[in-house]
Amino acid sequence: MHDLAAFFDDLADAAASAIMPHFRASVAVENKLSVGFDPVTVADREGEKAIRELIHSRFPDHGILGEEHGDHQLDANNVWVLDPIDGTRAFIAGLPTWGTLIGLCEGGRPSHGMMVQPYVGERFYGDGKSAHLTTRSGRSPIATRACARLEDALMCTTDPYLFTPQERPVYEEVERSARNTRYGTDCYGYAMLAAGQVDLVIESGLNAYDIVALIPIVEGAGGVVTTWTGGSAKDGGRIVASGDKRLHEAVLARLSRI
Repeated sequence: MHDLAAFFDDLADAAASAIMPHFRASVAVENKLSVGFDPVTVADREGEKAIRELIHSRFPDHGILGEEHGDHQLDANNVWVLDPIDGTRAFIAGLPTWGTLIGLCEGGRPSHGMMVQPYVGERFYGDGKSAHLTTRSGRSPIATRACARLEDALMCTTDPYLFTPQERPVYEEVERSARNTRYGTDCYGYAMLAAGQVDLVIESGLNAYDIVALIPIVEGAGGVVTTWTGGSAKDGGRIVASGDKRLHEAVLARLSRI
């Protein structure tokens, strides 16, 4: 597809125009769950609607898997995977650690992805072979950093309480061995891993729309993203991402025991 990166920027612009008027504003919050808390706002719904309209206009034969507005033609060779606001809990708290995730699968494989944070003006883009970051100052390539040992690693996760009782002891064993851990990162943890700022992200309970866009970015920057057992991460579930393949193997040896 010609000039795909430019089309991702068009999608990012459309999403930002729909979402940003609601950030740090008085926005109503609905809960998707009868037990627990899974928030959604008009910003989530309008952001995804804006992306979908552009995709339908440009690529009417493509499929779409979206968090807020359902599925369309998932048997197509090209399927877009969308999460308009990954980190809605951060969004409703006014914290700029959320992002818009726009992913594309070709033949069932995550091939291109962008993570957009319009408030701070950052766009992370990857095609599995290379990755770059665009800011208000310009565009530059990004790459993961070397870190072979867990004891030297800076790790991220969104919330340790999101792990199940079965998963949490295994996760906590890894966290105790890491040099430092930061919480509340959502998609930003993966972006910082791709940019060489952190070394490891461990999460669980992810959906496809939480991770597909991030896989080509991390892999394009030189990192690895798999399930805890080393399988494909494209369908979500228990996910681990590492900037260094040596670190990834060491962490998998611990996580795969669950």
